[in-house]
Amino acid sequence: MDSLSIYAARASGLHKLNPVTKFSLTLFLLVLGLALPGMWTSYLILVLIIVPLAIWGKVLDRLTRIVLTISWPFILSVFIIQTLFWGKGTTLFEFGPFAPKLEGAIFAFTSSGRILLIMADFILFSLATRPDTLMISLKQAGLYPGMAYIIVTTLQLVPQFAAKANAILNAQRARGLETQGNILVRARALLPLVMPLVIGSLMEVEERAIAIEARAFNSKHKETSLIEIPDSQVQRIVRIGMIVAALLAIVIRILWR
Repeated sequence: MDSLSIYAARASGLHKLNPVTKFSLTLFLLVLGLALPGMWTSYLILVLIIVPLAIWGKVLDRLTRIVLTISWPFILSVFIIQTLFWGKGTTLFEFGPFAPKLEGAIFAFTSSGRILLIMADFILFSLATRPDTLMISLKQAGLYPGMAYIIVTTLQLVPQFAAKANAILNAQRARGLETQGNILVRARALLPLVMPLVIGSLMEVEERAIAIEARAFNSKHKETSLIEIPDSQVQRIVRIGMIVAALLAIVIRILWR
């Protein structure tokens, strides 16, 4: 596994799909979950589509672990804020000064489903797609190289920051910095951890820019590659179908409102 991605190599049908097809599927599921109405929509897409895809790609255990690890703080905060501070609504029960509202709980439940869907959607794509093949396939599909680079770099941000933060944490611990303990100890350790991360990220931006120029990224000539990503007519038709279905989902959302 590359340190700049969470790609998990597997011998599966999902991994063998063209990266453009997987990227189109990811965007289609995202639009479907956000556009279609109903509090259960995101959960149904998650259970009926993403979970079977993860099983097909042999990455269900890894997907579940990553999604739950990342999403639970967001989901917990959404439920606390929306149920306790919803305002006027149907009171579920009273606990001292707190009176959770039913409408807030429903909104939090719907929002949590969307959080899980978005995370599972993009993490599944990252687990089943190598960044280098994604870059090549996007260029072969005719996408502007700058846009392809932005897409691939965005998918690498989370694992890249996680790897860099872990390296800084281990280095500071080796120098005697206390990073575990009560809230005050953790607060004192925050600045020595954040500052190197921010400064290192800024320096890496310049390094990436130099590397891009050295590879003639902005050249007007047609770029060639030693790797040809296989594609098929069936996958092209499926991609067109997903685009049409996504547009229909948006129209349904507008009419529903």
